[in-house]
Formats: sequence, C-alpha cells, structure tokens
Amino acid sequence: MKEKVKKVVLAYSGGLDTSVIIPWLKENYDGCEVIAMCADVGQGDELAPVHDKALKSGASKVYIENLQQEFVEEFIWPTLKAGAVYEGKYLLGTSFARPIIAKRLIEIAAREGADAIAHGATGKGNDQVRFELTVKALAPHLKIIAPWREWHIRSREDAIDYAEKHGIPVPVTKKRPYSMDRNIWHLSHEGGDLEDPWNEPKADVYMVTTPPEQAPDKPTYVEIEFVKGVPVKLNGEALGAVDLLAKVNDIAAANGVGIVDIAENRLVGMKSRGIYETPGGTVLYYAHRELEYLCLDRATYHYKEQIALRYAELVYDGMWYSPLREALDAFVDATQQTVTGVVRLKLYKGNLCSAGAKSPYSLYNEELSTFGRDEVYNQKDAEGFINLFGLPLKVRALMEKRVGKS
Repeated sequence: MKEKVKKVVLAYSGGLDTSVIIPWLKENYDGCEVIAMCADVGQGDELAPVHDKALKSGASKVYIENLQQEFVEEFIWPTLKAGAVYEGKYLLGTSFARPIIAKRLIEIAAREGADAIAHGATGKGNDQVRFELTVKALAPHLKIIAPWREWHIRSREDAIDYAEKHGIPVPVTKKRPYSMDRNIWHLSHEGGDLEDPWNEPKADVYMVTTPPEQAPDKPTYVEIEFVKGVPVKLNGEALGAVDLLAKVNDIAAANGVGIVDIAENRLVGMKSRGIYETPGGTVLYYAHRELEYLCLDRATYHYKEQIALRYAELVYDGMWYSPLREALDAFVDATQQTVTGVVRLKLYKGNLCSAGAKSPYSLYNEELSTFGRDEVYNQKDAEGFINLFGLPLKVRALMEKRVGKS
C-alpha cells in the first residue's frame, strides 16, 4: 500500500524519463498534484519547449529556475579550486549539478506545501543517490518517490512506448537511444552502442565539441586570469562567471578540446561507459593547475593532490552537503590565497599545451633555478643535505651488512 501523497514536486527536464513520470505519478498516487521544476543550469535550447510540455503532460504548475550563476560560482568554482577529478578523467559535470537541483526542489516544496519530491534517476545510476542524499541532508521530512524503482518500465524502449501511448513527445528515439545530460559545464552521453567499450563513438555523438580531426589547422591561444583560484578574465577581458565559462566553452569546443571516453566505477557497484564533452572545463582545469605549479610550495601541492581525490569522490557520491566536503573547502580556500595570476595556453586539434604563466606570488626564483652562474646558492650545501636526508638508508644498509643479509 503506497503512502498517501497529495502534492509532489518533480525534478523535470523534459527528457524521456521525466516526461512519462508526470502521468505515472498521477495514475499511481491517487491523482496527486504534480508540480514540475526545471532547473536552468545551462542546457540552452533544450529549455524552450519544457513549460508547455510539462503542462500538457499533466503538471499543475511549472517552475523554470535559472540557477546558472549559483551553479558556476558555488558548485563549479569550488570543485575547480580543489582540482577534483574523478578517476583521472571525469570533471564531475553531472555530479555537482544534482545537489543544486535538489536544493531548489526542496525550496519549492516548502513554498508549495508539498509532501514529496520525485526524480527520474534510475535504480542503476548515481543520480538517485545524489538527489536523495541532498534531501536527507536538507529536508529529511520529505517523502522521496523514485519511479524507476517502482514501476514496471524496464528499459528506454519501454519508456518510449509508454510515452507514445500517453501522447507525450520525447526527444529520444529507438534509433538514437542515448541518455544525455547537459549543462553549462558539460554534455554526457551513455547507452546505445556506447554500452560496448570496444565501440568507438560515432561521429554524430558529439553535439558540442568539434571532432579533433575537423578542428582548425592553426592553434588558438587563450589567456586565463585567476584571482585566488577563481577565473576572472579571458584574454584580458573581465567577465562574470557564466559569461566567462560560456566563452571558454566556445573557444575550446571549436578546437576539439574536452572529449573524454571513460568506463567509470559507479557508486552503486557497476562500471558504466560514458562519453563526456567538457570543453571549457578542460581548459580551466589545465590552466588552474599550471598556476598552482607556480604558486604552491611542494608540501602543500602534494597534500592538495591527495585532498583532490577525496573531494572528487565526495562530489561523485552525492555528498556535497557533508561536513567533510565543507571542511575540505576550508583547506582548499587557504591554499588558494596566492593562486593569482595569468596562464597562457595553446589549443590545437584536441590538445592543450602550456604557453606561459606569471603571478605576483610565483615561488619560481630564477636566481636559484638557473643553470648559469649565480651568487645565491652554494652547491656545497647539497652534500650535507644529502648526508642527513640519506642517513636512514645508510644506517639500514650497515645493519643488513652486519647481520649478513647482503
């Protein structure tokens, strides 16, 4: 027996899954009222038909919330500053979009007096965890409805058939069965022929990035200026967070930069193969790292690399609102106080190359590092350093010789 639900706020995208969820909720939860909430996190043209489509599907009200600035400044930039990359490739585009969407769902549920929220994440994926952990952290009293864990639909094909039966147009067809997620940071592709890791992505998969072999034959140079780890200027022009990211996206995408193909380890225990297009993000991560090479000391940089791995796991696992991530943010922010300067990069047919970096806080000292004559470094000092640094090794070797081990 299902718990009585009067009003549900649904995380609505206008895609296949959420399109069929509206009539399904009304059919299976005693005609409950369904309010659709679509978060604008930079999907672009995908949002145009969402309002009318949700109403035609049976929603009583539709919210379209522009969250782009908050998304970039409060979710993307902290993750960028942390240098967080999941399993060496994935720049977490879907991962950190879910908590901000769920947070706004909760806010609208409170405004509308709803007693439940619903999402279209499948029972096999990570997104169900990300949505629901946010609800547990911020509004544990709300009921969570996850239709993919309840209904008899078992495949994309089943969902398409259900949509056709209910007269709901969807942007997915059986000929192009990819599951896609798009925001201002990335576009992901899963499913269909991509489920076999041996299959090279078809040319029509890429919808944002120019395939590298089709990119211009001349390199493009860009300069990114950072202040305390946050990008603030592109090619000398001061820009807001959303505009800067959008422009870097355009430049990088035109040069074939930012395509990733990965068979990643999902939180729920299986591997999944995904194709990610993250053009601007790839450039910004590269530039940020180049500036940290210049501005952070060895011990801090190496420890921060360890933090980045844990930070990426927390974001991937949906633990955005965890005390640990907040504590790691404090560490990261402390490391970024001197990560200010300009990085120049060369983009060419999918590749990124460093073309210069400068900072008023640079720890690079030419007088110390030069191979030429200098007056500030006494090379004889190295002998004592090596003797003391290597003393444990020497003591161990002497012991082994004494006991006849070598």
